[in-house]
Amino acid sequence: MLVVDDRSPDGTGERVVAFGDERVELLTGLKRGLGDAYLRGFEYALDVVEADFIVQMDADFSHDPDDVCRLLEGLDEDTDVVIGSRYVPGGRVDEGWSKWRRLLSWGGNLFARYVAGLYHVRDCTAGFKVLRASVVRAALPFRFRVQGYVFQVALLHYLIVAGARVKELPITFADRLRGETKLGMRDVGEFFLHVWSLRLLSHKTFVKFALTGLSGVFVNLGCFHALFTTGVHRFLASAVAIEVSILSNFLINNYWTFRRRDVAGPIGVRGLKFNLVSLLTLGISFSTFVALDTLFPDNPPVWHQAAGIVPGAVVNYFANSYWTFRPR
Repeated sequence: MLVVDDRSPDGTGERVVAFGDERVELLTGLKRGLGDAYLRGFEYALDVVEADFIVQMDADFSHDPDDVCRLLEGLDEDTDVVIGSRYVPGGRVDEGWSKWRRLLSWGGNLFARYVAGLYHVRDCTAGFKVLRASVVRAALPFRFRVQGYVFQVALLHYLIVAGARVKELPITFADRLRGETKLGMRDVGEFFLHVWSLRLLSHKTFVKFALTGLSGVFVNLGCFHALFTTGVHRFLASAVAIEVSILSNFLINNYWTFRRRDVAGPIGVRGLKFNLVSLLTLGISFSTFVALDTLFPDNPPVWHQAAGIVPGAVVNYFANSYWTFRPR
C-alpha cells in the first residue's frame, strides 16, 4: 500500500510512519496539488514497486476498501480500467449530500462526457479505479498540466487516448466522517476550463493531418514542376508527382501525426492502405466536382474544385485514422 501525502496538516503522514508496517509505504513531497501527487504516486508504483495493476482510491473511506477485490475481479482480458462508478445502475452517492453537491457532481460528469468526448463513461470524475499498469505507462508521456479535481477527467481522457478499454462497476460513495472537502471555486473553474482544453487537444491530430495534407500539395507541385521541366511527359510527371506526395504524406503521418499510437500492422501494409484511401478520396473529390459542375454550370469551376476538397478531406482523415492508423 502506497500513501501519497504532501505534508497535509491533518497528520496523515505521521500516522503512516507511526503505523510501522513495511507493507505500507509513505511518499511525500512539496504540496503542488492533487494532480502532481497522483502522478508521483503512479510513477513510484510503476518504476519502484513495478506493479502489474494499480488501485487508485481516496484515503478518507469515501471509497470502501471492501470494494477493492470486486473491482479487481472486473479487470478481465478485455478490460484495462475498472471504474468504481456512482452513476451506473446500482451505484449511488451518500444520502447526506446536499442538492448543490449532487448538482455539481452530476453536472460536472455530464459536461466532461460530452465536451471532453468521454461519451460512454458515466462517472468521469471517479477517483476509485483499478488500472492496468501498461496503460498507465502509455498515458503518462502525455503529461498532465492540472492540479485540482479535474485530474480524474484528464487521466481518463489520456488513458482512453492511449487505448485503454474501460468498464464501470457500481459502488456507493460514502461521505467522509472527518474533515471537509477541499473542493473550492478555483477547482471548479479549472475543471471547466481544462475540460474545454481537452476538447481542443482532441482535435490536434486532425490539425496535424491537415498540415500534412497541405505539405503534400507543395510536394506534388514541386515534383511535377521538376519532372516536367526536365522533359518528362506531363501525364507521367503528374502521376509520379501524385504518388510522391502520397508517399510523403504517409511518412509524415506515420512518424508525426499518429506517432503516439500503437498502430496495428507493418508499415508496408499501412502504406498500401494509405494509397487506397487516397484513391478513394480522389474519387470522392472528383465526383463532387463533376456533380457540382453539372448542377451549377454557371459557377466558376475553381469553386467546384475547392468544394470537392471538403468531403474528400473528411473521408481521408477518418478512413486513415480508423483504418490505416487504427490503434491495436
